Amino acid sequence: MKTRATRQLVVIIAEEAIEGLLTTDVMRLGAHGYSVCEVRGQGSRGSRSGEWEAAKTVRIEVLCSPEVADAILDHVLTHYFRHYAVVAYTFEVGVLRPEKF
Repeated sequence: MKTRATRQLVVIIAEEAIEGLLTTDVMRLGAHGYSVCEVRGQGSRGSRSGEWEAAKTVRIEVLCSPEVADAILDHVLTHYFRHYAVVAYTFEVGVLRPEKF
């Protein structure tokens, strides 16, 4: 397919309390948009069931260029990992309409 191109999918799973900070940072760092959904799970910092406000977790997904992905991951590592329950990762994906990302 001629319109298919490679981009990076950045996934950030974090406390809902910092969703606004993270999404503002993502856009400032060059993303053209993002998607957010509420998630539940368990990890090294315990269970995050979402049953009460402080236990809510969000998954933020960003499709972007490798350069923007690197900037986002470096920023999250530097500013959030130390103080919040955050997981971040990226992988290569094929996208249609690559000009949007």
